[in-house]
Amino acid sequence: MNVTEDNTEQCGNSLTRELTQTPLKKIWVPSSTNGLPERHISQRKVCMTNCPTLIVTVGLPARGKTYISKKLTRYLNWIDVPTKEFNVGQYRRECVKIYKSFEFFRPDNEEGLKIRKQCALAALNDVRQFLTDEGGQVAVFDATNTTRERRETIIRFAEQNGFKVFFVESVCEDPDVIAENIVQVKLGSPDYTHCNTEEAVADFMKRIKCYENSYQPLDEELDRDLSFIKIIDVGRRYLVNRVQDHIQSRIVYYLMNIHITPRSIYLCRHGESDLNIKGRIGGDSGLSARGKEFAKALGQFIQSQNIRDLKVWTSQMKRTIQTAEALGVQYEQWKALNEIDAGVCEELMYEEIQQRYPLEFALRDQDKYRYRYPKGESYEDLVQRLEPVIMELERQENVLVICHQAVMRCLLAYFLDKTAEELPYLKCTLHTVLKLTPMAYGCKVESVCLNVDAVNTHRDRPSNVNVHRTAEDALQTVPPHF
Repeated sequence: MNVTEDNTEQCGNSLTRELTQTPLKKIWVPSSTNGLPERHISQRKVCMTNCPTLIVTVGLPARGKTYISKKLTRYLNWIDVPTKEFNVGQYRRECVKIYKSFEFFRPDNEEGLKIRKQCALAALNDVRQFLTDEGGQVAVFDATNTTRERRETIIRFAEQNGFKVFFVESVCEDPDVIAENIVQVKLGSPDYTHCNTEEAVADFMKRIKCYENSYQPLDEELDRDLSFIKIIDVGRRYLVNRVQDHIQSRIVYYLMNIHITPRSIYLCRHGESDLNIKGRIGGDSGLSARGKEFAKALGQFIQSQNIRDLKVWTSQMKRTIQTAEALGVQYEQWKALNEIDAGVCEELMYEEIQQRYPLEFALRDQDKYRYRYPKGESYEDLVQRLEPVIMELERQENVLVICHQAVMRCLLAYFLDKTAEELPYLKCTLHTVLKLTPMAYGCKVESVCLNVDAVNTHRDRPSNVNVHRTAEDALQTVPPHF
């Protein structure tokens, strides 16, 4: 029986198939109780292969620990590993509303030391709740953690709760890098809103001094049984010790690819295609007349930017290659950048999909990120396919990526820290270039419209989605947007 017949049969009969998958929980508990008394059923736990991971940062202030924590959290969430960052400095700011001076961090300030310990414990309690009760898989404990005693306390906490521990230490002695970090990041902190720049820098340098005498770096011999990566001089050198599992391996690989060199990433879709004009999805058609006009305008725009050592990437599909050809520069083709595979729905209009596959149409309405086209892909599949592209984007400096709507949404979601629910509905308009400039704790976005008309291929999120509906309910209220 082919797909069309299968869907037709489902539509004509009792529609017993229910939409039971929820957007975030991907664990199904068997409905059978296997004869267990009902009072025991609620006590059963699902056994997971890997226990949760606690990532612990180590290092003096102004060494990029929070930068690493935020980037790592964003990356792991993007690849669908539920991760949350716990910044102890933020707990301290909530506890002590007004920051006075570096005196708070002096090792002989007993009151300050007591408050800092309380804040660390509060953060660890929230870590426990996230990893045990809220379905988290990785928690990032962002603090200095400069003493062996503090790290041993965290290790005992992890052992008591069944968590693996992975330390990430950032070591930097370059005064220029430290000064740049203080100016770019720390001076924007709520701690220094009442100070001028010189006062703030002076105070923060004294704050660093408060930690230096007691700082005990991770040691190859003394800490040989621990799992850790030591990042030396912003990635000039690395020391990796006892990587335990695939999560830690991916963390190491990611951290060894990121850098802080100023650069810009330009994202745009191909020029308008012939199938875009016809309202058909997918396919491998060439550019329309307006699409070719956009390709020329894109070349003029890129030339006007005077971008140093720009690399240009395309997919292996005709419409992105034709767009790049108009630039008159060398470009690299990536199969991973090809548009999402719509399977049996390739080159169909949305109205045709609704008519031929009404149940599939309704299922996609329920969870667009995880819905997989029959014989095709889902956005979730696409994110996995694009991970090598993200890794290479992190390694490179200035890059122009000419891609497709679904692909651009996935890349944009990574840089803007968007959730799986937001990702499939990000607006990526034809004939518009997005300039992304990575900043200390985020990404600056500039949208440049090149003033060449094009059709609108965006479909808004349906307003009547209910993941608990049955297939019959869904089919009765199929939304106009797919």
